[in-house]
Amino acid sequence: MKLIIAIVNNDDSAKAAYALTDAGFFMTKLSTTGGFLMVGNTTLLIGAEEDEVTKAMDILKSTCITRKQINPPTASFGVGTTDNCIPKEVTVGGATVFVLSIDSMEKI
Repeated sequence: MKLIIAIVNNDDSAKAAYALTDAGFFMTKLSTTGGFLMVGNTTLLIGAEEDEVTKAMDILKSTCITRKQINPPTASFGVGTTDNCIPKEVTVGGATVFVLSIDSMEKI
């Protein structure tokens, strides 16, 4: 048994969750925050048999896409005086995925 922990962009989470449950995976969806942009994301906890991990990863790869977005400046005081005040294009989306071995799992 494996536990797949997938941290995905909020924009991709509904599509990924639907595709995973449609494929028969059981999962829990958590609202999380983190990363250097400090924006909301979604963490999916997915239970899978060892031979189903590739299928789940393929679903995540097809639903959690990377894209470019303009990151607005974070500083308001001293606008224009530092590089932090210039909007920058950053890559967002995709997924960060961890696959862990599970000794046992029970649904009670």
